[in-house]
Amino acid sequence: MCYNTLLIFSEKPRQSQPKNINFLIFTILTSLPRFCFLVYYEPFLHRFLLCISQVLNPSNDNDLSYIRSRPFRLSIPTDITTKLNNEFRGGLVQIGLVYLIPLQLLELSTILVIVDLASKTYARQEEEEPPLTLKEMVRKPFDVSRVIGTLDTFVYVVIMSTISLLGLVWLAATYYVVTMFNHDVLVFVWSWVGFVGLMTMYLGWSAVCNMSVVISILEGRYGTKAIASAISYSFGNEWRGFRLMLVFFAWEVGLRLPCFHFDCKGTWSVGILIQIGLFCLGNVVKWVAFTIYFYGCKNREIERKLVMKAKKRAVESG
Repeated sequence: MCYNTLLIFSEKPRQSQPKNINFLIFTILTSLPRFCFLVYYEPFLHRFLLCISQVLNPSNDNDLSYIRSRPFRLSIPTDITTKLNNEFRGGLVQIGLVYLIPLQLLELSTILVIVDLASKTYARQEEEEPPLTLKEMVRKPFDVSRVIGTLDTFVYVVIMSTISLLGLVWLAATYYVVTMFNHDVLVFVWSWVGFVGLMTMYLGWSAVCNMSVVISILEGRYGTKAIASAISYSFGNEWRGFRLMLVFFAWEVGLRLPCFHFDCKGTWSVGILIQIGLFCLGNVVKWVAFTIYFYGCKNREIERKLVMKAKKRAVESG
């Protein structure tokens, strides 16, 4: 997967892929804290989502008779939301805090290492220099001010992506419930169109957000400035960013589906461990790919400005 993904999205496949085995070893080692935390988080998330799925797909006769008795079935999502708030409030708060604080901090620490080393490896391969050794990777610490600035950008990204994801999940749940108990074709079409539209916006915006984190790490622009730079660099490259996010979104969702199907609830079940290992591998590939995507977009932006300057000079010279 690592080879094929980078081959598809890199500008110069033979030159830009970080084939350095030291890079792979070091990034795997830096992913170990995140791996260990996911061993706790993923089973908890699976149990929580399975409980919610039982609410969304009621099989109890009382629940079904209640739903059929509703005079206006589009109110069912609101009723289900009320039930979730009443029955799973503590779980929602717990999973929200775990996701937003320790998991995201571990994610950021991993991203810092992957993007920094991928950038250095990329630059060395472009200049045909020898790859970094493990000793060189360990020796070069991060600038504290850059870490704090990247954290600022990352907070923006997490807030925006979380709000978008919650909206997407809410619309998906609404679409599922409404179409399950309401057979109105118009409702079905509008729900599907809304879901696809929001999914497209979420993936496109996620590509911009991920590039803004890369910009903060590599160029020292933070917060809204990094996001503005990412939007500028992404101009004309939106489709490539969307494809990148679509691949990794499908990777994460596809890894979770088997565990829901086979009911992988055990903390140390083989399925969970394999899933988490593939998550961590996919995360390394994702941020290497976005580092390459950033360089490709930046080079295009530079070329575009040079062409515009050349055209302006040609017009001025008559």
